[in-house]
Order: sequence, then C-alpha cells, then structure tokens
Amino acid sequence: AYFALQVIYARRKYKISPPETTGHPEFERIFRAQVNCSEYFPIFISLLWVAGIFFHQGVAAACGLLYLYTRYKYFQGYAVAAQGRLGPLYASARLLWLLLGLAVAGLLAHFLLP
Repeated sequence: AYFALQVIYARRKYKISPPETTGHPEFERIFRAQVNCSEYFPIFISLLWVAGIFFHQGVAAACGLLYLYTRYKYFQGYAVAAQGRLGPLYASARLLWLLLGLAVAGLLAHFLLP
C-alpha cells in the first residue's frame, strides 16, 4: 500500500493522469519500482506461508520482515536512481531463495519423516 501511495503522490507531483505510465523519469522509476514489488509479492507470500507452516514460524517471520525491509530499500533506491535498486534487489532475491529452501526442507521433513 505504501508503494501504491507513492505512485499516486508522484502522479500528482508530475501531473501524470492514469492510465499514463510514462512521463517524468522520476515518476517512471517510482512506478516501475511499485510494479516490480507487486510482481514478486505473490511469490513472497506463498513461500512465507509454506515456510511458516512446515518449517518454523519464527524463522519464516524473521525472513519475511527482512524481505519487506529490503524491498522498501529497493523502492527507495530505485526512486532516486535505477542503479540504487541493485543491492537491495540482490538481498531480497537471496531472502526468497532462503524462504524457498526453508519451505522445501519443511515439506520434505513433514512428508518423508515418520
């Protein structure tokens, strides 16, 4: 919701009416950052849910909070300059891979161990 609000504020600031998605470069970066975060959100929620149920709720919650923080930093970095997104992007990707590993480990333990 925070990212969507930032797009609304940028639309007002740069006078870009919906459904336009191009205009001022800063608006385009903010819009693209919001879209990118939205694209990864279903993957994140699914992995968080499975890791929390089958591995450990606390570990999954900690990874989830770190992931949300890295996406926030990604958004902030992308809004300033396209290169500013790279560090947080890699960190959030590593956290998604970690959540995937936890989910797989939890599923394997649940279904293969007596």
